[in-house]
Amino acid sequence: MKAYVFPGQGSQFVGMGKDLYEQHEEAKQLFDKANEILGFNITEIMFNGTDEELKQTRVTQPAIFLHSVAQAAVAKDFAPDMVAGHSLGEFSALVASKVLSFEDGLRLVYKRAMAMQMACEANPSTMAAILGLPDEKVEEVCASVEDTVVAANYNCPGQLVISGSNRGIEIACEKLKEAGAKRALPLPVGGAFHSPLMKPAEVELAKAIEETTFSEGICPIYQNVDAMPHTDPAEIKQNLIHQLTAPVRWTQSVQQMVADGATHFVECGPGKVLQGLVKKIERTAEVSSAE
Repeated sequence: MKAYVFPGQGSQFVGMGKDLYEQHEEAKQLFDKANEILGFNITEIMFNGTDEELKQTRVTQPAIFLHSVAQAAVAKDFAPDMVAGHSLGEFSALVASKVLSFEDGLRLVYKRAMAMQMACEANPSTMAAILGLPDEKVEEVCASVEDTVVAANYNCPGQLVISGSNRGIEIACEKLKEAGAKRALPLPVGGAFHSPLMKPAEVELAKAIEETTFSEGICPIYQNVDAMPHTDPAEIKQNLIHQLTAPVRWTQSVQQMVADGATHFVECGPGKVLQGLVKKIERTAEVSSAE
């Protein structure tokens, strides 16, 4: 069985999507429509901008979404048995699997980006990658810190990203190094994504999600919040609302997809980050980029 997976923030690069735009009329139409909906020329920034411009949350999130959805739209034999997306990638997966329209997906992604940006500015916070410790140990150390700090991204065994207040992350990193972590690396991100500190953004986004039409998709989506397959539009909505403050259970999602029969994981979007993570979670899985 084939699973299509969609990357999140961090996989962007200057020039992303340009080949799709130039080679496929359907992709070009999506890029042009995105410029119209967003009210600024995102394709110009994607193709010819600077790393700095591309790194702004309000640009990064719609850019990765646009690239991923366009790639799925023009992929040969796109017939997923299941889909999943890492954080932001969940929105791309929902559009590719026909739960959301492209226009609604893009509007929600832009709304999400702006809401997250505001939450970050209101409450300075950060994230850090912890390498070489079991998940349970990282959770235990986070729970022992008084400031806000939680497990945020279960990326693969031995790689867990934590999220919280600046002080909370600093203390947790020290404690985790003492506990034997190979590395505890603060990440260059704007805030504590997938933590309780994103509550203002979740409230903001919830209203927009509630007002958007979600349909029955062409296959199950394995959602970040519980790593389980979903097809009910009402359930998908609720899980998407809680996604901003809950951890991304990527390890568990891939394990569940494999348990449910996935043997080949196809990444739709910029880069190959998810292919690397899938191989670390399930060595026997076949991985490739969408073509």
